[in-house]
Amino acid sequence: MDVAASLAKVTAALPAGGEARPGQVEMAEAVAHAIDGRRHLVVQAGTGTGKSLAYLVPAIVSGAKTVVATATKALQDQLAGKDLPFLAEHLDVPFEFSVLKGRSNYLCVQKATELGESKDGDGAAQLELDDHQLLNSEVDELKEVIRWAATSPTGDRAELPFEPSPRVWSALSVSSTECPGAAKCPRGDVCFAERARRRADEADVVVVNTHLYGVHLASGGWVLPEHDLVVFDEAHELEDVAATTLGLEMSAGRFRSLARLLRGLFTDPGDAAPLDDAGLKIEAAIAPHRGTRVDPATDEDLQRALAIAGERATKALGTVRALDVADGSKGHAKKQRALKAATSLAEDVVAAASPGDGTVAWVEGPAHAPVLKIATVDVGRVLKAALWDDRPAVLTSATIPPHAPRRLGMDAGTFDEADVGSPFDYRAHSLLYVAAHLPEPKHPDYERQMHDELERLVRAAGGRTLALFTSWRALRSAADALAERELPFRLLTQDDLPKPALVKAFTDDETSCLFATMGFWQGVDVPGRSLSLVVLDKIPFPRPDEPLVQARRERAGDDAAFALVDLPRAATLLAQGAGRLIRTADDRGVVAVLDSRLAKKDYRRDLLAPVPPMKRTVTFGEVAAFLADATAPAAV
Repeated sequence: MDVAASLAKVTAALPAGGEARPGQVEMAEAVAHAIDGRRHLVVQAGTGTGKSLAYLVPAIVSGAKTVVATATKALQDQLAGKDLPFLAEHLDVPFEFSVLKGRSNYLCVQKATELGESKDGDGAAQLELDDHQLLNSEVDELKEVIRWAATSPTGDRAELPFEPSPRVWSALSVSSTECPGAAKCPRGDVCFAERARRRADEADVVVVNTHLYGVHLASGGWVLPEHDLVVFDEAHELEDVAATTLGLEMSAGRFRSLARLLRGLFTDPGDAAPLDDAGLKIEAAIAPHRGTRVDPATDEDLQRALAIAGERATKALGTVRALDVADGSKGHAKKQRALKAATSLAEDVVAAASPGDGTVAWVEGPAHAPVLKIATVDVGRVLKAALWDDRPAVLTSATIPPHAPRRLGMDAGTFDEADVGSPFDYRAHSLLYVAAHLPEPKHPDYERQMHDELERLVRAAGGRTLALFTSWRALRSAADALAERELPFRLLTQDDLPKPALVKAFTDDETSCLFATMGFWQGVDVPGRSLSLVVLDKIPFPRPDEPLVQARRERAGDDAAFALVDLPRAATLLAQGAGRLIRTADDRGVVAVLDSRLAKKDYRRDLLAPVPPMKRTVTFGEVAAFLADATAPAAV
């Protein structure tokens, strides 16, 4: 296949007129080679490469049924709303594409039907709503969602003109652990999730999120349609997403949800109370471990709670099976959902009680709703058996973590690696500043001096600053400190607005500053002068007590843990944070790291290796001069 010619044709139709991107061509040819040779490809493609076209064009031209898995909704939306429609118009190869999401993203037609089956339009529905404990305003919202669904072609929550409350959406949706499947559902023929699945079956390119692909692997390959090629975009997230999706979660909420479902089936709603009580026992057993690891196999309180929970879930399953409910009735549909939910819960309780080797368990979440999480420590073994031996895969990101193929279980000789760089002139347009004069973060004077340095940088940039912090405590401390200094710039913090609105406010007000935590170290795209300075408070090393990372350290061994676990993770995040600065060929600015260890420690070379090739300095005068030039008004 002449991938270079096909790519040249479509890029010539781009608004920019098809500027030369040698890295994009190199990547597209590497992807074509991987498809032809049925080999895996791990390719680092810096910002501005146009990597989505670089993998989509050869995939489509080859005729391979392709699943593209993304780690963020923003990229999923870009692919489905921009890149794939553009290719459908300009690529001389006809193809179909679709987006497939997890089942809980789609309105459940059967549940909506059940809520609307009362004689007066409200009575029976209200009985169901009482179980969901909805407020009057939420009842109105639920009715509005049902009216929307009557004309929606997709039933996709993301297409609602407003964001429904979690309780409203819970009343109108089902998870994969509750849905019995189309064959056992009275409304299976008009199910929105099944329609999406049928579109995915027929499509040549299917866009999903990485979490759903992990669920597909955990199910033994039953979630997604058969495909010839998988592309993991934002592949630096794959290890962590796979670790969680190949595990399980246990909370009181799962028991409450099943109990709520059973109350609509049992003659005496009180018969569901033992499940509520089992959930409370699980919650009481895990609450003392919140924020720490726990071993369910040896913790006596948790073992007792899981044993009781298992007995009650199994008993509930037997009771539901014995219910005499007429086929095709409203109760029959509820029975099928209850059977699936009770089976899933009973199986997960057994798995939680004996997690097995190669897993780690811990508790997280708010004090009022702790969650037991069990994850796979080494996903490589599972991925090798479930994925790498079955089909070629392309893993791509602006930052590929060091040792990624090894950590993900790829055998030597089965994959190729490439780094196609970036078309941006980082050395001319950006400066990496390390505040080498500051004390190290553990020093008692660090925070005060770091705030002084941050103020100095923000003033030099005239605002226009995205300050990224490694903790909420550090963010709030810095925001409070700078607020007292009466800077002449608007200061936004992460908890001021929802993320999309916050990024828009920051972009629209050119001299504003935005202080944020780890969720903003990646996936934030603010081109232009509104973002001329990125400040990172510290090297983003993982916390010593982070359960999954802690377990990976133990697996690597004391001698290798820092090099194989901590350094790659910190280097990837550092590069992702620095990557917020230059988003177009015309952007200019400074990345400032307020952690002197980056200038002094032996491991600095490993940390800086994946960071874009910016000019470097430890001199503030260079920073001030560079910022003055970068933020100067454009010549008319």
